[in-house]
Amino acid sequence: MPHDWAIYGPFNQFNDLQVMAIEQDGQTEAIEHAGRTGGLPFVGTGWYRTELDIPEPDANKRAFLLFDGAMSNARVYVNGKEVGYWPYGYNSFYFDITAALHSTGKNILAVRLENLPESSRWYPGAGLYRNVHLIVTDRVHIPVWGTYITTPVVNRRFARVEIKTELVRPADSEASQFKLETELLDPNGTSILTLGTPLTNYDHNLFSQKIIVPAPRLWSPETPELYTAVSRIYQKGVLKDEYTTRFGIRSVEVIPGEGFFLNGEKVQFKGVCNYHDLGPLGAAVNDAAIRRQVRILKEMGANAIRTSHNMPAPELVRACDEMGMMLMVESFDEWNIAKCKNGYNLYFDEWAEKDLVNLIRNYCNNPSVVMWCIGNEVPNQWEEEGNKIARFLQDICHREDPTRPVTQGMDAPQAVINNNFAAVMDVAGFNYRPHMYPENYRKLPQQIILGAETASTVSSRGVYKFPVERKAMAKYDDHQSSSYDVEHCDWSNLPEDDFIQHEDLPYCIGEFVWTGFDYLGEPTPYYSDWPSHSSLFGIVDLAGIPKDRYYLYRSHWNRAERTLHILPHWTWPGREGEVTPPCLYIPIIPLPNCLSTAKAREYVPKIPAYGWKVVIRKKPKPLSNASNVTA
Repeated sequence: MPHDWAIYGPFNQFNDLQVMAIEQDGQTEAIEHAGRTGGLPFVGTGWYRTELDIPEPDANKRAFLLFDGAMSNARVYVNGKEVGYWPYGYNSFYFDITAALHSTGKNILAVRLENLPESSRWYPGAGLYRNVHLIVTDRVHIPVWGTYITTPVVNRRFARVEIKTELVRPADSEASQFKLETELLDPNGTSILTLGTPLTNYDHNLFSQKIIVPAPRLWSPETPELYTAVSRIYQKGVLKDEYTTRFGIRSVEVIPGEGFFLNGEKVQFKGVCNYHDLGPLGAAVNDAAIRRQVRILKEMGANAIRTSHNMPAPELVRACDEMGMMLMVESFDEWNIAKCKNGYNLYFDEWAEKDLVNLIRNYCNNPSVVMWCIGNEVPNQWEEEGNKIARFLQDICHREDPTRPVTQGMDAPQAVINNNFAAVMDVAGFNYRPHMYPENYRKLPQQIILGAETASTVSSRGVYKFPVERKAMAKYDDHQSSSYDVEHCDWSNLPEDDFIQHEDLPYCIGEFVWTGFDYLGEPTPYYSDWPSHSSLFGIVDLAGIPKDRYYLYRSHWNRAERTLHILPHWTWPGREGEVTPPCLYIPIIPLPNCLSTAKAREYVPKIPAYGWKVVIRKKPKPLSNASNVTA
């Protein structure tokens, strides 16, 4: 473990062959979609069995199984007795297995997983693809996800940290027997203080503590500082449980008309959308591969990831905490109206609240998580009653965690601004159609627009097509797309189209590009062209090697480093005498618009040296309301 039974293959065009029309892509007639879910054999039933190594049973002990994710429809058995069921393959869940354990002898754990056909739009993986944990506690203990830490006051001088800690105790025990001691450790692991709090009858089973931290080290993508709270529960002076929570001190705020603020400073999202698979490694969690992806994206200048279109693995969230990457954590790709016949629509009405609660309690203490996302292009956005479901899900998020804003990715801007579907959201997140941002802004009350999904440019690393011209849904005999970065989908656009909107419009708080990495499945535009079975959307290819587009974003987003990237390559047998257009990706550095050319020359030495001659050019007319001078 973790294990993905399907990544071993074999690839076959008949694995989950879906015959349908993808309405989001503009298809009006059903066609065969070979490789839509990767062409791998993930459909079917799998059993996992192991022998549990548990100490001798003790009436004062409890045992729990925590699953970080199990794909999917998990039924968990201990010694032949079913101890729990959880259908959603992307969520974390846990069960108390104490009652099913044998008093003597070995204990057998069995997990049955079943993936249905037409249950996904991409490769979901199969099996126990995330970690499983056995947790043994005292009867008196802090439960799984039993702490909730917030930082309601944050500045450079001090921060107020509020900690709520849940207690599980026998019903007949007196509250006065219990005390919580919380030790706070700074990012170096040095103990700052220890605070003791008794449990009162008024508090029932919840401890509340407030701590002032002087001169806090704030979490941000540039300074991913992490504090640790060690919670110890005592009953009549005897230690019963110890629970460790890592968190960051930082503030998050969305100010209408102004933008997104982290620690009081305005921040633009320079983000990407990523699916959960790791290319050739499949869906099985691999910490080194996840951290490699985060490192590659940070070097490009990205500061955020949208966990498309599902709940992330704990390993990704921990990596983003430690490496400095903001997360927009997403929950569902569909609600109770189907995109896929056997998708989450089968479970939404009964399970949506349970799934959201688990998601938020799992990650509410992670500082990298700055926003919750409750859906992606759900068909309910077209429905008159869809806004009520959006409000229902957002209210759950606010109830469980009032500190973070809530958004969703909407791809029907005209519908959602006319039926109030978009109006109920904290942040209106739009997928594509950036030319409609001004109209959306005029009609919506939030005064904030987020590019929840942008670009969908397609390219293949090292493949160049001639003539070099902008095209939508271009197809070639080799099943590739040009790496000149001039090809996109019918519904989408090129990177510079989004740069204009997200940087010239003050109410746009940034974008999440589709996608950071290529992934298994959705071989757009080669829907039916087997053996195509992976995407072409990625800025980085399936093996984790950057495409040319990576350096376009790097030159635009990463101003701390030098970027000089020239494409294509120089050797073209058969093109002798032809013109091969070169492209150059280098940074353009905006200067304050109040500067004259002479003043701009004085400003240039303050810019990080790129080692090149700097030429000052004044634009003859502004491209938008924001005139500037560029070097």
